[in-house]
Amino acid sequence: MKKSIIKKLIVQIARKFGLEIIEQSNLNFENKDKKKNKSIVIPLGKVELTRKVTDFLIIFRTNIDILIWDQNKKRIFEEKKIEYAKRSLISIVRSLKFLYSNREDIKFKIMIVDNSNNQSGKNIFESILKKSNFNYEILSHNNEEYQNKIKFDKNLETFGNLSSLLKCYETAKINTKDLIYFVEDDYLHEKECLIEMIETFERISSQLKRDIFVCPSDYPYLYSEINNTNILSGSSRHWRTINTTLCTFLTSKDHLQKYWENFYNTCISRNDPFEKYINEIYKQEICISPLKSLAVHMTNVNSSYGLSPYINYLKLWKENENV
Repeated sequence: MKKSIIKKLIVQIARKFGLEIIEQSNLNFENKDKKKNKSIVIPLGKVELTRKVTDFLIIFRTNIDILIWDQNKKRIFEEKKIEYAKRSLISIVRSLKFLYSNREDIKFKIMIVDNSNNQSGKNIFESILKKSNFNYEILSHNNEEYQNKIKFDKNLETFGNLSSLLKCYETAKINTKDLIYFVEDDYLHEKECLIEMIETFERISSQLKRDIFVCPSDYPYLYSEINNTNILSGSSRHWRTINTTLCTFLTSKDHLQKYWENFYNTCISRNDPFEKYINEIYKQEICISPLKSLAVHMTNVNSSYGLSPYINYLKLWKENENV
């Protein structure tokens, strides 16, 4: 009885000073876990992080020689492709800096798979990454590397798209130690994007006791039909379960190895839809996307695969003009 009265008194005193005790059962005052061993969401309480991320690899796939693959339409802002690729990479660097300032326990690397013949573009990427002081590598990919693996498509752009994608997957298979983020060169990221993706991965994977897939974009096509979904609490925002993505997503080394046949079959020929074998994975595994979007696909304004709702595109575009 005395213990209960003392607890109530401590709670009342704490509230007078503007504090709220999260775990009133044991009088736990912690509101920030600097070691990141817990994920705390008020008032949902804490989640012990049994699935910690130790290493993070970003594979940035780019081809600035092609404005929009498989389309004749113009992108939002109607700029040259290099502008989208440049700002996309800058947005990743900005987001990585924010991640590193909060999570020095995670090792990370950026690898660029460049499928263009444009040396000026490579020079721009090199300049951006040198200024960042991050660990990086730029790979120049030749489509002929996989001419005996990929079924030839009369459309050379399609063949190149499949070839560069396979290069990304095989590069990840060799280099990934923990988490891998596959990202294309026309996504602009919010500053908080990468830390939210990683810490949400840690939180939800710890709760579910299994690794998951994380898509950074809230695509408009997700609203074209009424489908069942679950709303989950991430690190600092809500997420929803989805069953389709494009080729930009985060997952783990274990999932890459487990579903290697799906990844490989995505690249062997043009599928309908293109991501057919990737989407088949989501029948077995959890995939989530944020509400609202953390990264936006800078494509045509009328594309169902493109512009996420409720985003200030002009602001995001200007924020990533320079490193």
